[in-house]
Amino acid sequence: MQNVQVVDEQQRREAILDQMERTKWKRIAYEVKKDWRLYLLLVPLLVFMLLFKYLPIYGTLQGFKFYSPANGVMDNYWTGLYYVKELFTGQGAQEFWRAFRNTFVTSMYGLVFGFPIPIILALLFSEIKVSWARSVFQVCTYLPKFLSTVVVTTIVALWCSAGSGDLTQPGILTKIFLQFGWIDYIPGTTNASGGVLQYAKFFRPIYQITNVWQDAGYGSIVYFAAIMAISPTNYEAAKIDGASKLQEIRYVTFPGMAPTLSIMLIMRIGQILNIGYEKVMLLYDRTDDTYIETADVVSTLIYRWKSDATAGPAFTSMGVVADLFNSLIAMVLVLGSNAISRRVSDTALF
Repeated sequence: MQNVQVVDEQQRREAILDQMERTKWKRIAYEVKKDWRLYLLLVPLLVFMLLFKYLPIYGTLQGFKFYSPANGVMDNYWTGLYYVKELFTGQGAQEFWRAFRNTFVTSMYGLVFGFPIPIILALLFSEIKVSWARSVFQVCTYLPKFLSTVVVTTIVALWCSAGSGDLTQPGILTKIFLQFGWIDYIPGTTNASGGVLQYAKFFRPIYQITNVWQDAGYGSIVYFAAIMAISPTNYEAAKIDGASKLQEIRYVTFPGMAPTLSIMLIMRIGQILNIGYEKVMLLYDRTDDTYIETADVVSTLIYRWKSDATAGPAFTSMGVVADLFNSLIAMVLVLGSNAISRRVSDTALF
């Protein structure tokens, strides 16, 4: 009798699965029809992804073909891995590896100094109990994010300006650096100096500080939301146990934020080699070899190769290979950090 019941139950399950399989597309169509407004909002995102993320993949073929401006990508003849070899060990190797090193070093500085600051800001915001005061402070830290890169670099250039005689005064940073003796006067001038931006050794600190100033407040939104999602009863229990404020942060806040921290760290690692060329190009001096040695990154190197009419078509194809290599390294970093996060904390991006 029990065997008969088991067989009937199995047949019933199979019948239900068959029914679900037959009505699969009807159920999908019903869900789409019911929530069509939400799906309509996805259309701009899908168009953006198609135009700016997937169609450019077609252009990566140029890294394995001879470049000719008169022909399209498909009309150029194949060169195989010739430009890959030239990039890594040939005529473009010295510039590429220098730019790759600068990209990695600059990104690591951004990860070490730029990742914790939004978390600290979120913790500080969560401790402000007066709602209007917290809102004012948050808005003040969000505002720099909405300034364009040109505006930010212009402000930095004014602060770091060198000055010239009695016509213009040196910028505030230049005055401070002169006061501490970190930069020198130019001989033959009255109140002028070389200007902070003319010293390549100060490029990375200035670049990182401006990035933190511009992005930290906006980046704290995610962490602040994670803190607000933690149940207040956890803090009450910690207080009953005699925990101090730092102990509450250590044993309640950070564990509650752990999934968000893991996801954001994985995403940040994925962008570790993705440095845009705009701010770098606007801040550094492309005619100064010392500056290029310190500030040149992969994106600016590709820009210089493609914009230099004397470089030749080979450098255009090598620029495509360099960008592709950069993207592959970023993908490996994302997959690796995601796998480590899943193994260590059971939290992963995918």
